[in-house]
Amino acid sequence: MRARRRAQPEPAGYPGLSDTPVAARIPSTMGGVRDHGQVDLAHAIDDFVGQLTTLRGFSESTARSYRSDLTALTGFAVDRGVTTIEAIDLDLLRDWLWEASNSGLAKSTLARRTAAVRSLTAWSTRTGLTMTDAAARLRAPKADQHLPRVLTRGQIDGILHSLAAHAASGDAIAQRDLAIIELLYASALRVSELVGLDLDQVDLGRLTVRVTGKGSRERVVPFGVPAKDAIAAYLDLGRPRLLGEPMTAIFLGARGKRVNSRTVYQLVASLLADIPGSGPSGPHALRHTSATHLLDGGADLRAVQELLGHASLGTTQIYTHVSMERLKESYRTAHPRA
Repeated sequence: MRARRRAQPEPAGYPGLSDTPVAARIPSTMGGVRDHGQVDLAHAIDDFVGQLTTLRGFSESTARSYRSDLTALTGFAVDRGVTTIEAIDLDLLRDWLWEASNSGLAKSTLARRTAAVRSLTAWSTRTGLTMTDAAARLRAPKADQHLPRVLTRGQIDGILHSLAAHAASGDAIAQRDLAIIELLYASALRVSELVGLDLDQVDLGRLTVRVTGKGSRERVVPFGVPAKDAIAAYLDLGRPRLLGEPMTAIFLGARGKRVNSRTVYQLVASLLADIPGSGPSGPHALRHTSATHLLDGGADLRAVQELLGHASLGTTQIYTHVSMERLKESYRTAHPRA
């Protein structure tokens, strides 16, 4: 009987990135290869970041953040006479994070920097570029956890009624803004997912929108009739007046191009400016609010995880804490022996 071949385990490090040694892929004419295969740190980082979106499926935004973090590391290392990837060691990396911490960087930024450099050194070890993984024992500070800002149902209703009144005037931008806010709240989309939507991704008949989220994961998300009505009105009346040259994007800016994230941030921030409450005032506040209202209404946590596109259920559980805080506040306000 033929013995079944045992599947080989995935090598430790950075699955999905090329295994071809970097020193063999960077031409010496570029100055990338030093004595005995030592590769210039900046060239190694370019090679690593260049593969993140194509082979690992990282978003362009994450790849840009990693490049920024690792460029900062390059400057720090060069100032200390370290110019090759092989010369990076744990002490240098700890000094880099210590200096960044003393400069006032947030813990979340330090955690991202740690993740970026751990990914880089794991990849360089896997490809044979370095003999040891310098950042394997590097630990990131735990980020402070803040409960996300959540609007009440009355506050959301007030925002939407105000937007609907402006849209009724026939202004194309007002019609677009109403459709954007209705969809953000109805489907709990990330702002990057919203601005990237094309016409063929929204099905008004089935009340669903197909989006590509983090890690290039695609999901189909439902929305309600109010969002459908706002989107249909915008597509029929507002979008044709904003459209310049033929464009597949649903949401357009004043110049007829695809609307950008900054425009949506400014829109949401202006709507939340006069509403009491602490925490971020960007589009994520509507995502937090949508998820919390779903859980308050009895939605299953797994269903909310699918809706939000979270890879881990633990990420979604922050909204259960929000709901518990709202429950406690209601108890303190209403119960005679609170």
